[in-house]
Amino acid sequence: MFNEYNNKLQNDRIAKNTYLKNEINSPIPEEERGGFKGLNYFPVDGKFRFELELIEFPDKIEIIIKDSKGNDRHFIKFGKFKFKIDDIENQLIAYKSDVNDTRLFIPYKDKTTAIDSYGAGRYLDLEEEHDKVGEKWILDFNLAYNPWCAYNSKYSCPLVPDENVLNVAVTAGEKKYK
Repeated sequence: MFNEYNNKLQNDRIAKNTYLKNEINSPIPEEERGGFKGLNYFPVDGKFRFELELIEFPDKIEIIIKDSKGNDRHFIKFGKFKFKIDDIENQLIAYKSDVNDTRLFIPYKDKTTAIDSYGAGRYLDLEEEHDKVGEKWILDFNLAYNPWCAYNSKYSCPLVPDENVLNVAVTAGEKKYK
């Protein structure tokens, strides 16, 4: 089972690298694409994959999250996930752009931020149709990715709210671009 999971992730990473190197809409600056050798990742680690209940907030509060260019982005605090990494309790807030959206947006920072991973944090996107098994969501840090502003300063990306800063190292997912 793990080998199948690992192979799928490796194939997805190859496809992403191909996209970033060759596609016109790639966030990699055009002048860097010729020398682009691919993104760097932590090794796939099953301890960073969780099946969790989303604890929905009874009141869906709209908040403003600043982006990397200082603009306001509107999100709804939808719910939270609670989990343990190395016996340390953690929680992450899941946001939505619209209360009816089926996608959860989870920006976060951890102890690898600005050391091994992007300094502004990483993201997870959970799609109800792909990342939900019964009543549980699959929170898989092996799928954590850098926002496009990590590759190119012309993009602006939502910053990580203080409530989504983890006090553990998440050595899974995408590392720093350079």
